[in-house]
Amino acid sequence: MSYLAPVLPANAPFAASERAWLDGWLAAYFGSEAVGQPPTTAAAPEPDPVEDFPWHDMTLPIEERARLAEGRPLADRLMAAMAQQDCGQCGYLCRSYAEAISAGAEKSLRRCIPGGKATARLLKELMEDAPAAAPAVASAQAPVPVAHTISSSSPMAARLENVARLNGAGSDKDTHHVVFDVAATGLSYEVGDSLGVHAENCPETVSAILDLLKARGEDDYDCPDGTRRSLREALSVVCDIGRPSDAAIEVLASRAPEAGESSRLQALAEGYPGAEPEGADLLDLLIAFPSARPPVQELLSALDPLQPRLYSIASSPKEVGSAAHLTVSAVRWQKRGRLRKGIASVFLAERAMPGAMVSVFVQSARDFRLPADGTLPIVMIGPGTGVAPFRAFLQERRALGVKGRNWLFFGDRHRSSDFLYGEELAAFHRDGLLTRLDTAFSRDQPERVYVQQRMREHAAELWRWLEEGACVFVCGAAAMAKDVDAALAAIIARQGGMGAAAAKSYLADLARARRYLRDVY
Repeated sequence: MSYLAPVLPANAPFAASERAWLDGWLAAYFGSEAVGQPPTTAAAPEPDPVEDFPWHDMTLPIEERARLAEGRPLADRLMAAMAQQDCGQCGYLCRSYAEAISAGAEKSLRRCIPGGKATARLLKELMEDAPAAAPAVASAQAPVPVAHTISSSSPMAARLENVARLNGAGSDKDTHHVVFDVAATGLSYEVGDSLGVHAENCPETVSAILDLLKARGEDDYDCPDGTRRSLREALSVVCDIGRPSDAAIEVLASRAPEAGESSRLQALAEGYPGAEPEGADLLDLLIAFPSARPPVQELLSALDPLQPRLYSIASSPKEVGSAAHLTVSAVRWQKRGRLRKGIASVFLAERAMPGAMVSVFVQSARDFRLPADGTLPIVMIGPGTGVAPFRAFLQERRALGVKGRNWLFFGDRHRSSDFLYGEELAAFHRDGLLTRLDTAFSRDQPERVYVQQRMREHAAELWRWLEEGACVFVCGAAAMAKDVDAALAAIIARQGGMGAAAAKSYLADLARARRYLRDVY
């Protein structure tokens, strides 16, 4: 008997290249069981069409993004409420998080960390105003998966080879060069990709939560990921205790016999402006609301799963083989009298010892890629840990022997202690791989100097590179990326003899042509 393999429906939410891959996989899978069917070869992937998402720009205020999405389908309006960083902290990209909410597959409206309360409030308003969802399809029919989710469901255990501090003596930063051996994982990556790291929550915080709940850490409970584990393990590796879900806060509210505490918790769960304590983790809530002590299983089931953290890969496999290098800044801060620690960054800096096996996965970059034409020049703007993918780019271009010019803008606080990979970058410059290396160390002189000022100082040369086909890459913090965007627009306006609107249009054209690409967090 012979039969045809199924194909995706025309309205499935996938880009052309993804549709081609999935149709090819379905053909191969069903073809392997067909009798007398010739082998099916997937069509060559077509380039993704230019997406008409004018709000997908992190430099725009949320009100402007919402205006640009007016009259669009619900998923588009939800997407416009996101922070537009595609940072992966929510477990999705901006578009796929919006699609998941619109389809009813995702209930939490507070996953967008950089968007914060403003995003959560707008998402709630949009969902309240949305018409009731259509009835779910019959359970016998498999749902169409949402496109572009973070590929974290099947991580592999990689060996942590080394963690070395990059900052010199006297620095108030704590940045590390982290090396994983991924040879045994079967994972592969390209420059521009990110490595997802499944880390563990701070053990001191977990112990404090157990004490306040008066719970035994060795007792077993059902976890949000479908497993059954000890309570200590559940709070350590399964549950997000840093950002309690709305459902978890509502559980606390419903189990707080003190009326004032219950109403304040309900206000927090519903995202009312001014609800306190702002940005609370689970331990904060248990301290602030001592009457809220729900049954442990009820609370545990309401917590969101702990999401992996993504780090730009700082190496080229053509140079380092089966290793993957990361550049990780350990995040620590004080809030409400407690020392807070970044989950993955401090896990890697303090607790994960060389030789440890850590669950990781590769998140492929959709656009943050070197140009296929190796003769094209590239401009890389990456202060601080934003230099990570550009170290990989330079290693890749050296390994390939391409002739395109390379220009790096790097900035940090002090040259003596914060010039990450300084010796390596200087060697790249001496060897001619780095055509230009411009640095901005903000605290080495009375006035603060940042990379965007160095860009303005070399505006004429930067404009020449753009006109000669250069691709511009930006990596780093969102605030820096916004300043760099403004500096680029000003340079284009002045050097190109055009108005502000035309300069913004020029930048937009670069982005559509994949010549202005950003990886920000």
